[in-house]
Amino acid sequence: MSDTYALLARPHTAAPVATSRFVHIENVGMTFKTKKGPFVALRNVDLAVEKGEFITLIGHSGCGKTTLLNLVAGLLKPTTGMLLCAGREIAGPGPERGVVFQNHSLLPWLTCFGNVHLAVERVFGPSESKTDLKRRTHEALKLVGLTPAEHKLPHEISGGMKQRVGIARALAMQPKVLLLDEPFGALDALTRARLQDELLKIVAATGGTVIMVTHDVDEAVLLSDRIVMLTNGPAATIGGIAQTDLSRPRDRVELGGNAQYHHFRTEVLDFLYRRQAHVEAA
Repeated sequence: MSDTYALLARPHTAAPVATSRFVHIENVGMTFKTKKGPFVALRNVDLAVEKGEFITLIGHSGCGKTTLLNLVAGLLKPTTGMLLCAGREIAGPGPERGVVFQNHSLLPWLTCFGNVHLAVERVFGPSESKTDLKRRTHEALKLVGLTPAEHKLPHEISGGMKQRVGIARALAMQPKVLLLDEPFGALDALTRARLQDELLKIVAATGGTVIMVTHDVDEAVLLSDRIVMLTNGPAATIGGIAQTDLSRPRDRVELGGNAQYHHFRTEVLDFLYRRQAHVEAA
């Protein structure tokens, strides 16, 4: 592993958990209170994510993908069931779970360096020197190829670069799990493809565990070890899981002629557009 990744991939000091279920979602349900009464968003969701896995959540709009991701992030508390990360109950947000949203959420008055450094300082400030904090920030920006732009403000960089800052900020906190909520959804196709390829390299280098929400079937098959397919809401649940056992590293051009790739793609499309035909008009 290169020096670029060494700092961010450094092992956590917490005692290892004797289980392959790194993220464990057990019988989780989520009901929201509305003016029209209770709205059941999710029901009976069970999922075990192994350490180092790349999981994508896919389904039609309103199926609860982002709700499930927010539950893992600790931004919501489940109505029923339990969520664990590394053997500990998820009771709220924490630095062991880095989150990247579709909206990059950068502070406009801080530079790229400043936005990443703010997160680093919050997590590691009490225990590390200012020199170490700066080094972590520089390493994170280098990881996503933003060293030349580290002194620029958000309005001075492109949408794709803003998303790189968001990813760098999350990785700099050395999370056990990286949670991505359609981080490339608002980008043009070429920028999206480039960042997907970069994400593949980063995950391979750091050995990170990733849970990602997407609407894009090709993105899911390219990136994932498993694709978790959610049924239509309300009261959505897991309707199927596709095991995308394509060899890594993955090359999008080579996969274009790969029969397995097309098999997995067809499996997901069949679930979405035949077994779970869109019901927006209902």
